[in-house]
Amino acid sequence: MEEKKYPRILTAGDGCVVAEFGDSIDMEINSRAAALGNEILRLGFPGVLDAVPTYRSLAVYFDPVATDVKRLYSRLEELCGKEESAAGHEKRRTIVVPTLYGGEWGPDLDDVAEHTGFSPEEVVRRHSGLDCYCFMLGFTPGFPYLGGMDPALETPRLKNPRETIPAGAVAIGGKQTGIYSIASPGGWRLIGRTPMRLFDPDRDPPIFLEAGMWIRFRPIEKAEFDEIEAASLKGSYRPVILGEEEGSS
Repeated sequence: MEEKKYPRILTAGDGCVVAEFGDSIDMEINSRAAALGNEILRLGFPGVLDAVPTYRSLAVYFDPVATDVKRLYSRLEELCGKEESAAGHEKRRTIVVPTLYGGEWGPDLDDVAEHTGFSPEEVVRRHSGLDCYCFMLGFTPGFPYLGGMDPALETPRLKNPRETIPAGAVAIGGKQTGIYSIASPGGWRLIGRTPMRLFDPDRDPPIFLEAGMWIRFRPIEKAEFDEIEAASLKGSYRPVILGEEEGSS
């Protein structure tokens, strides 16, 4: 069987092309996909509608009528070669996510503590103690799949998923952690909630997070939760986003 060579460009219908960078979940591979997506959108290539990174690839959606397809493919091949050396130099951006842990906002915190053998306070300390990397958005608009969580917090998903999970719920599912961006069904363990609105179609931008960003969970108390929630509902809340030097941990 012929070994696959990366990066490679694949056709995905008449309105999408995929750039693959590998076949595993790897931060370096993912950062190349995210960097390429940012560059494609920055260039404003005629006819390109969106660039969506996954764990290991980038899907570029375009209008086949308005796009010079051959030129687009050629440009992607050129940029893929450049991204190989430039991927590690993207400026690190860390978004701070205020989170109220436990209680009615995190009904599964005690279950996670029991499974891991830690106290609830230690679970919170460990969960908020490491910045997590956003591999991609999916499932619902703005739902981040985050890697880099303390491996000692790994907890299996619920056997029976909930029919409705509130927007802002911070959860653990296996080795990953994430944030429910809208009210939806789900089977991850809920350990807290953020008052931030991750997705708001009437806001600019409608989604605060994007692939390639880092997430820093910051424990808060109820009073601050209520204050941020009120600002979020008014559309006036803007999250703290740290630059490369400030965001390093």
